[in-house]
Amino acid sequence: MDALLTDALEALLKDHCTPDVVRAIEQSGNANALWRELQHSGFADAMLDEEHNGAGLSLRQAYPLLELCGKYALPLPLAETMLVRAVLVASGMACPDGAIAIAVAQEDASGILAHHVHYGRVASWVLVQAGGQVRLLPAGEARQEAGRLFPLDVTLHWPKAAWEQAEVVMLEGELFVLQACAVSAQLAGALLTVFSKTLQYANEREQFGRPIGKFQAIQHQLSVMAEHTFTARMAACIGCNADSCQPDAQRVAVAKACTSEAALELAGLSHAIHGALGFTEEYDLQLYTRRLYHWRQTAGAESYWHDRIGAGLLESPDSLTLDAVREITAYNPPPLSTADALSR
Repeated sequence: MDALLTDALEALLKDHCTPDVVRAIEQSGNANALWRELQHSGFADAMLDEEHNGAGLSLRQAYPLLELCGKYALPLPLAETMLVRAVLVASGMACPDGAIAIAVAQEDASGILAHHVHYGRVASWVLVQAGGQVRLLPAGEARQEAGRLFPLDVTLHWPKAAWEQAEVVMLEGELFVLQACAVSAQLAGALLTVFSKTLQYANEREQFGRPIGKFQAIQHQLSVMAEHTFTARMAACIGCNADSCQPDAQRVAVAKACTSEAALELAGLSHAIHGALGFTEEYDLQLYTRRLYHWRQTAGAESYWHDRIGAGLLESPDSLTLDAVREITAYNPPPLSTADALSR
């Protein structure tokens, strides 16, 4: 069943989330047509139970779907929407229509201010944490300021009345951890695409009468990329290793630290192998490497999560045992899509 869902989403994204579509949405900020396809397919509700018209997937089972969002540079917060809808149902709330982003904000004299909301430009709702509370706010009621770091991120400012009228969402863990979990899975997907495109280019681009992938220096760079790519994917799986919709904070810390670190390495190596071609707007590689650089810092860069890992291990002497480390880094590999299985 899980492989069927993964294959179905991948087929949908291949048809409706092409590089040209991603470019168009980044330029216009209008993702309504793509969201209608995703909403009609039911993937936004995949983590809901059958009573709520979902597939009843746990976070562990949903990982391949979250990864595909990054693999195809999906310009919508589908991964975040899946997680948030599961959280809303778990807290006894109804799920609104539309894509849902996640933001950690601060209160000021006039309302709630959230800087650089990830996918805020194309989201209908934002699950916001501010002042120790979590509430779901409509993006349309916020004053928007275009982001400078990424075309689909915006700064949102809600009036105090909008915050006070919104219902409080009961969340077991930290909203920031939930966001980092979603971003880690998407980073793992984008890393797979960057590695795949770079490997393909190295095998096709010829210099001195043979593919550049035959040269030892390029092979060394590709081997380093492969190591980072699949280590990061394993770490992202660790971050999603949960039977519910709420991930474990320590496992997410491992996932985000590893995927963010790999993002920096792969972006640099892929552009080194591609040469000047990889930086051009017309070439698809930049759609993914821009995301690697940006998502690396979204929901905390590797240095932040390294500190969280260390602080968590030091909280209890028992957490420093080998058995505790094994438990934190337990790995359950996600099912392969049919295409991946056949390729191996």
